[in-house]
Amino acid sequence: MPTTIPTSASTREKLLRAREAASRLAQLSTAQKNAILLVMAEAIATHANSILDANLADLEASGLSGAMRERLLLNPERIKEMTRGVREVAGLPDPIGETLSESTRPNGLRIRKLRVPFGVIGIIYESRPNVTVDTVALTLKTGNAIVLRGGKEAARSNQRLAEILAAVPGVPEGAIELLDSSTRDSVRELIEARGLVDVIIPRGGAELISFVVENSVVPVIETGAGNCHIFVDDSADFEMADRIVINAKTQRPSVCNAAEKLLVHQRIAVEYVPRVVEKLIEHGVEVRGDGETCRLAPGMNVRLADPQDWDEEYLRLCMAIRVVSGVEEAIAHINRHSTQHSDAILTRDESRARQFLRQVDSAVVYWNASTRFTDGGEFGMGAEMGVSTQKLHCRGPFALAELTSTKYEIIGTGQVR
Repeated sequence: MPTTIPTSASTREKLLRAREAASRLAQLSTAQKNAILLVMAEAIATHANSILDANLADLEASGLSGAMRERLLLNPERIKEMTRGVREVAGLPDPIGETLSESTRPNGLRIRKLRVPFGVIGIIYESRPNVTVDTVALTLKTGNAIVLRGGKEAARSNQRLAEILAAVPGVPEGAIELLDSSTRDSVRELIEARGLVDVIIPRGGAELISFVVENSVVPVIETGAGNCHIFVDDSADFEMADRIVINAKTQRPSVCNAAEKLLVHQRIAVEYVPRVVEKLIEHGVEVRGDGETCRLAPGMNVRLADPQDWDEEYLRLCMAIRVVSGVEEAIAHINRHSTQHSDAILTRDESRARQFLRQVDSAVVYWNASTRFTDGGEFGMGAEMGVSTQKLHCRGPFALAELTSTKYEIIGTGQVR
C-alpha cells in the first residue's frame, strides 16, 4: 500500500516513531505487557495530584459548563477508576497469538489462523481524559502502538497522562504518541497517513465521527453517538421502570449510553406518563413530549417536542417521551430514529421482550436493565476503545479481541502446487 507522509514535521516524526515501536511491541510477551500495565496503574496513582492540577487548568481555560464540563472533569474517584481499569486489563487473557482455527489439508499442509496486532492505531477523541488511559492500556496489551489526538479542551490533562504512561520502564519509544490538538490539521494528517497508521477510531460527537468517516483514507472503526431509547411496555413493573429510567437518564447524562428517549405503551400512559414525568423533573430533567404526553401531564412544564427532537442525542438532563400503541410501533420508532447504540424494553411479557431483542437493529439491546451498562468495563473487558455501531469488524463495546487482525501460518514438508 502506498504510504502518505504527513507534511507537518512534528506529526511525521511521531507517526514514524509509532510505526517503529509497533514492531517492538509485537514482540513483547504477555508477562512483559502485564508487568508494564501494573506499573502504569501505580504511576497514575502516584502522580494523581499533578494529573488533577493539569485537569483543573483545562477546566478553567475551557469555558465549558454542564454536561461538557462534566465529561472533562477528573477527580480522585475517576483517577481510581482509571487505575482499576488498567489493572483489570492486565488481568485479562492476552488475545495475541491465540489460535482461532487449525486444520491439515489432504496434501499435508498444516494451516493455522491466529490473532496478531493491527500495528499502529490512531484515536481521535473529545473531552474525556480517561480515554487516554483506557486506550493506551488496551493497545499495549494487544501489542499495538497508539497515536492519540485528544480535544484541545483536555490538552493539559492528556499531555500529563501521556507523559506518565510513556515514561514507564519497558514501554518502547514511540509506543504512545500524542498529537497537537490546537489545530484540526493534525486530525487530517492522521486520517490521511495511509501506510503509517493501520486503523482510525473516532470517539466523540456526531460531527467529529462523520468528518472522520467521510474523509479518512485509513480504515475506520466507527463509534456512534447514542440516541438511546427505553420502551415501557404495558406489563412493566412500575417500580422497576422508575429505577431504570431515572438511572439511565440521570446517572451520567453526558455519555453515549445515557437514555435520551422514553416510549410508553398507550394502555398505561394515563397512569405512567404523569408519574415518570414527575420523577424526571424531581431529578432536574427537562422533559419534552409528543402531543399525548403533553396532554397527560398538564401543568408539569412538558415542552412539545419538535420533529428533530426524536433524532437528537441530548447528552444532558433532557428526555423526550412519546406514547406508542405497542411493541411494534416502539420497534419501528427506534429503528427509524435511534443511532443503533443501546435500546431497552421493560416488560414482564417474555414474547414481547424476545421480539424486541430480535427486531431492534442496535448494537446492544436490553430486557429489564439500564442502557448505562453498555460499557467495556461493565461487560468484563476492563476498559473499551469505544462502542461500535457499525457492522463490519466489530459491533458494541470493543476492546482486546477487536484490536487484533489475523494471519495464517502454513507449515509444509516440501509441497508445491
